[in-house]
Amino acid sequence: MCGIAGIIHKNAGKDVNIGEQMTAMLQALKHRGPDSTGYAMYGEDNGNHVVRFKVAEAADLEGSFDIHAAIEDRIAAVNSRMEDLGAKIVKKESATEYSHRYEIQFSGDMKKLADFVEDIEGVEILSIGNSLELIKDLGDAAEVSEQYGLNDFNGTHGIGHTRMATESDVDIRSAHPYWAYPFSDVSVVHNGQLTNYWTNRRALELKGHRFSSNCDSELIAVYIADRMNQGSDLETAMKDSVEYLDGVFTYLVATRDQLGMAKDVMAAKPMVVYEGDDMIALASEEVAIRTLFDHHIETFDPYHGEVKVWQN
Repeated sequence: MCGIAGIIHKNAGKDVNIGEQMTAMLQALKHRGPDSTGYAMYGEDNGNHVVRFKVAEAADLEGSFDIHAAIEDRIAAVNSRMEDLGAKIVKKESATEYSHRYEIQFSGDMKKLADFVEDIEGVEILSIGNSLELIKDLGDAAEVSEQYGLNDFNGTHGIGHTRMATESDVDIRSAHPYWAYPFSDVSVVHNGQLTNYWTNRRALELKGHRFSSNCDSELIAVYIADRMNQGSDLETAMKDSVEYLDGVFTYLVATRDQLGMAKDVMAAKPMVVYEGDDMIALASEEVAIRTLFDHHIETFDPYHGEVKVWQN
């Protein structure tokens, strides 16, 4: 079933607590997906690249005692490989033993850096961005937010997802959102099922794109980023995706300064939108949007095949 939500502030600078707002919305959608929760949030660009990566799955810690030593070795290898390619690590943080956040200064080939780091066994980059931070883990929104300190994350916009696992595993790798590797600051959440996933995935892989999971939602992120890399703007890429993707879907995509929504032509998957002068909020159910207000608001349901994009 799954639940998706998004919010964008148009005239608020970078001082809005979108972490708290996204947590409230996603927690209201917990019943749609209790297995994992993920956030893609857009904060201040201080000139550094923010790298979010994991060196193990949470379930790995319940296995062999040797995993802790392996994790230390993997982190040391990440540090070494970044430095070998000329990346300067200016800040390190970790919310868990397996999930880490680095700020780096790097002017080289980002794909080469990402490939070199991910070549380390057990290491997966969740996102690289100047303003994007992608956080996802097992549990509901309140649990993930507390674990990663997200209730005081200030920024302009974000998207999130509550997942009910259907066709892939209950792990961080299969959780949403997805970052479009190696493209900075593009992320996607999706509710639905794509029936042409494998055919289109193979076509994108032949163009050199990498997939980190077997989740069909990742295809949307890669497709959108590929089209934008070829010169399309976000709205055009999304409109083309409605024809390109087969199945039933509603998805949200975020970039450094935009938030977009698309529905398939059958409009089988729900979406509710609040559009105010300074803020737009979207969610699979209206109850999530209403957690942000203490007064009456008007909402609407997008049409079938509709694409909308908002700028901050």
